[in-house]
Amino acid sequence: MADCCVRAWVTGKVQGVLFRRSTQHQALQYRLTGYAKNLPDGRVEVLLCGGPEDVKTVSEWLWKGPDGAQVTHVEFNVLDQCHAPDHFATY
Repeated sequence: MADCCVRAWVTGKVQGVLFRRSTQHQALQYRLTGYAKNLPDGRVEVLLCGGPEDVKTVSEWLWKGPDGAQVTHVEFNVLDQCHAPDHFATY
């Protein structure tokens, strides 16, 4: 089980700009598991699980995102009870 899991909802121009794939790349660099998925309302939902410092680093990156993204808001929810996935997926 991961030391820390955070769920985030990223708002702005975050679909159609490789946000999910870039988030996966960032997560894998820091050995995090979880997922990034597009939501019907235009946001991207992200689950990050792993060491607290690594989760914090990638969580901060979500405010920037890849080139082409225009992030206007990120809402975070720290999860007390979370079954961390064993890989990072995009949906």
